[in-house]
Amino acid sequence: MAQNDWAQEIGRRRTFAIIAHPDAGKTTLTEKLLLYGGAIHMAGAVKARKAARHAVSDWMEIEKQRGISVTSSVMAFDYAGCRINILDTPGHQDFSEDTYRTLVAADAAVMLIDGAHGVEEQTIKLFHVCRMQGIPVFTFVNKMDRASKPPLELMEEIESVLGIRTYPVNWPIGTDGDLQGIYHRFDGEIELYQSGGDHGALQAKARRIKLDEADGALDSHYLDRLREDIELLDLAGDEWNVEAVSNGELSPMFFGSAMNNFGVQAFLELFLQLAPPPAPREDVSGPVQPTQPFSGFIFKIQAKMNPAHRDRIAFMRICSGRFEKGMEARSHLGGKPIRLAQPQQFMADSREMIEEAYAGDIIGLFDPGLFHLGETLSQSGKICYEGIPLFAPEYFARVSAMDSMKRKAFSRGMTELAEEGAVQLFRPPDSGREEWIAGVVGMLQLDVLKYRLQGEYGVEARMESMPVHYARWIVSGKADRLPSDASRAFDGQGRAVLLFEHEWSIRRAMEYNPGLELTDIAPRERV
Repeated sequence: MAQNDWAQEIGRRRTFAIIAHPDAGKTTLTEKLLLYGGAIHMAGAVKARKAARHAVSDWMEIEKQRGISVTSSVMAFDYAGCRINILDTPGHQDFSEDTYRTLVAADAAVMLIDGAHGVEEQTIKLFHVCRMQGIPVFTFVNKMDRASKPPLELMEEIESVLGIRTYPVNWPIGTDGDLQGIYHRFDGEIELYQSGGDHGALQAKARRIKLDEADGALDSHYLDRLREDIELLDLAGDEWNVEAVSNGELSPMFFGSAMNNFGVQAFLELFLQLAPPPAPREDVSGPVQPTQPFSGFIFKIQAKMNPAHRDRIAFMRICSGRFEKGMEARSHLGGKPIRLAQPQQFMADSREMIEEAYAGDIIGLFDPGLFHLGETLSQSGKICYEGIPLFAPEYFARVSAMDSMKRKAFSRGMTELAEEGAVQLFRPPDSGREEWIAGVVGMLQLDVLKYRLQGEYGVEARMESMPVHYARWIVSGKADRLPSDASRAFDGQGRAVLLFEHEWSIRRAMEYNPGLELTDIAPRERV
């Protein structure tokens, strides 16, 4: 295929993640997008544990049992001439580390907000990761069929809490549980609200009318309020600026109800027009253009997606060029060329073999243990993208095998799950491999670790909670003297880490050791 054809294929890619606080409706929105794309024909019941259907993006057994997402899913489909790659991330804060890594592979993010609750704690954390990555953020205010905060108050809250301005692309009519429709500012039309029906199926396209034709279709007090709001937005609101959106300075804001499929299609179609195609990525020697020869990086490793085959899949974000099945690539770590066989694309745990892919696509590679998180693959082997950030855990536990005869399986399980990023492993100086310190962002991660060790490796694990709550990597200087509640360890890459029980102990350690510099994000080494 000629390179100008590459550019056309790359230009129609849209790769984005959906971020949200738990229960904002993220998985429901994801499944409605899949419905419109024809990728599925019936959305799953994302709450009822005993339901016959489960959300497509929740594929692990523990996800189906608990009704939550605990690992990122990748879903690819076509819609309106675009090739869409959705990175559906865990909403639960205990699994946010997986989200942090996944956002590195996205070109944009959809920030989902519950209209009644506004900006919540986990939304704040995930937004700041998007800001750190420099990707544009689109806002979808969900559950507008219920009573919600006034839209102007939500706009002010987003700006004051997150520090980003918003431009409402549409505007809700009725926010007290009496939703009548949404007004589309770009074309001056009102999309009348229709509710009811099976939330798992597509609804007929909603009726749309011009604002000046709305008398009789809506009560006068709704129209009067709408006209006042629109006049205020036009006079005092931010102006539409595509460049500001691309730079992450302005967030297009949409309103709707994912559960009722209302406002979702209009959002999807405009989002695809505004969201960026794959952009250049920074290499050690400068930016790599999407149209240059093939390169990509591993951002996620998932073992046992098919327990019957005990497989291990490395998820790769293609950053440049055209990928072909069976092609050879080199790791920036050196070594022999690697034949990239059995490439796959996904619908959660469902997969299909592919012959080719382009910059912006997410593919899975069969991994016999060759690949590492953050590793760059390219035809030349000379490209090296920046590594994936590693955030400090907040909960720690000593983990060992209940049955000493299963130490080998235990060690393999802990190592492989750490390579996936399911946990961070630490080891005190001079310790053996029979006991590890597992660090996690949330306590539920320890439950998942124990569950997966038992189910996938046949090892029953003993876990002893530790009073440690802070990990800090040493950037520079020496830690010759430490407070009594601090201890030393090494992370999985052999970097020196200090573990603390109390926040004040961190300050005390720095007072004891002038010149000591610590960080709660591991240096983004080019692995």
